[in-house]
Amino acid sequence: MIITCPQCETRYTADAASFPASGRKVRCSKCGHLWHQAAPEPERVLAPEAPAAGHAAEQRSAAVPVSAQAGSIAVPQARAARRSWAERLGLIAGWAGLAAMLVIIGWMGVRFRQEIAALWPQSSALYATFGVKVNSGGIEINDVTYRHETENGRQVLQVTGKLVNVSSRELAVPRVRVTLTDDDQRELYHWISSPQHKTLGVGQSQPFSARLIGLPPAAKHLQLHFASQD
Repeated sequence: MIITCPQCETRYTADAASFPASGRKVRCSKCGHLWHQAAPEPERVLAPEAPAAGHAAEQRSAAVPVSAQAGSIAVPQARAARRSWAERLGLIAGWAGLAAMLVIIGWMGVRFRQEIAALWPQSSALYATFGVKVNSGGIEINDVTYRHETENGRQVLQVTGKLVNVSSRELAVPRVRVTLTDDDQRELYHWISSPQHKTLGVGQSQPFSARLIGLPPAAKHLQLHFASQD
């Protein structure tokens, strides 16, 4: 059977057999109007009116009248679409929050790099990978040079440089870790150079040197950073 909303004249298809003889209340899913729909006449039950062709798509997509005893109404497809948009917005907000958190962590890593390097000297190598200059609590490595020599038929690598206190107070001098890596940045060998003096005053510097006999054949790169105090 076909029923029509008296408020907005939207037409719906309904199962005539679901209407009791006294009729039932129905609600328009388009405008929300509630009215009492009388039961169809017997001959209309046996031969329900065919829906108009122009309204067939609208009738299939619209919500059908609901049971007055249940007291509920069918949820229009527009509400389901709104839920879908809410889920998408929630997903976008989640990704945006994660991106903002990564930006904040990155900013803090750069802003407090000196403090991080002081607590974890090995982080100097990580900062150097990204081209960020750090020093271990105010000590910098400057004027680094290296040269290859041959001694008794063996390759010798001589590394020299200078440790400078660029802070505003006297500081303990850390040890220098010299690392050799291959073309794929895999570590082949490392050794530690201990400082000549234990402390440096403000603006003071001291030279350091590190010598390796028996250079690994695959060694291609040299890295210098401060070793831990353990």
